[in-house]
Amino acid sequence: MTMIRTTRMRGRLATIAAAGAMATGLAACGSEIEEPATSAGATTAAAEAEAPGTEKGTLTISNWDAYTPEGLIPAFEKATGIKVKMAKHATNEEIMGKLDAADGAGYDLVFVSGPFAQALHKRGWAAPIDESKVPNLKNLYPEATELGYDPGNQYSVPYTWGTTGLCYRSDLVSEKPDSWNDLLDPADDVKGKTTMLATDRWLLLPALKQLGYSANTTDEGELEEARDLLLKTKDTLLAYDDTTFYSKLVSGEASLVEAWDGWCNYGIAENDDIEFVVPKEGADLWVDAMVVLESSPNKDAAYEFINWVLRPDSGASVVELLTYKVPNKAAMDELDPALVEQFPNLGMDPAELLQQESLQDLGDGQPTWSRIVTEITS
Repeated sequence: MTMIRTTRMRGRLATIAAAGAMATGLAACGSEIEEPATSAGATTAAAEAEAPGTEKGTLTISNWDAYTPEGLIPAFEKATGIKVKMAKHATNEEIMGKLDAADGAGYDLVFVSGPFAQALHKRGWAAPIDESKVPNLKNLYPEATELGYDPGNQYSVPYTWGTTGLCYRSDLVSEKPDSWNDLLDPADDVKGKTTMLATDRWLLLPALKQLGYSANTTDEGELEEARDLLLKTKDTLLAYDDTTFYSKLVSGEASLVEAWDGWCNYGIAENDDIEFVVPKEGADLWVDAMVVLESSPNKDAAYEFINWVLRPDSGASVVELLTYKVPNKAAMDELDPALVEQFPNLGMDPAELLQQESLQDLGDGQPTWSRIVTEITS
């Protein structure tokens, strides 16, 4: 059976909304490869404040650390003659801050989460996706064109996607969990052995779904109701934990945790008693996406890079690196069946995934979310 290393972690999911983040503790058919009819050597935007600076003939990209397969960029450079400069950001907020300081310039292509791609579009910083220059878009699942934050992939292209649910030790729980209430009002045998994610969108997710509300609500009354429910849960928790919850499951310190599906896989790699389930009340659909910046004069090279990422072999290498699902059907079809056997949530049907609620930009509602989170965790 294919075994996956568990050290390939990044800060992205644990810190998607810095205002609510806390420290640990308490995607259309066919699989053939097509290349763009038109490609261009890279020229780049002038360096701006807080941006890494760009060089003539270089495609400047920012992505999370350890989120690109090691051989992907060298292979792209060799095949296209386009030089790539890869900058790294730890959080969505970090790259957004750099773009703010440079008025949307300084990079050609950025990797951000769906709500942040939506925010870039609202600010006029995201260039339209020229489908004629990204023919491998056909490799995406049809469902990957139905994402709430960008229907039709007008200004972004999904890179990875997944959901959030309950990750648990099947040998340490008396009954298999199937509801957010199993976390919010835990049974006596798991009380004190549960953790919840601390980042704002996912801290409130279990309560909002349990109450029947949208994960994107900005209604103050609904958010306060979720707060009150989470305050009752607080005393039953082992910790708020965005980064080591799967390790706690492996050691047995925790029995049941809220987890992103890919991160639950890190635990499964070390202990096959660990399982993942999406609660019956539903969950979120999170997406990490590629966005070409409107400020870039190097758009053709950026489109060519996206097209390379959408090759079946490129997408499969992403899954093998991260144990995250990708919205690339051609890539998922190339996976070793043993990998899906080891990590069953990789086999989740895209239609089932799309039943979950796509996270979107909170806009003017973000301050209310930040206040509610502070009231829960302080």
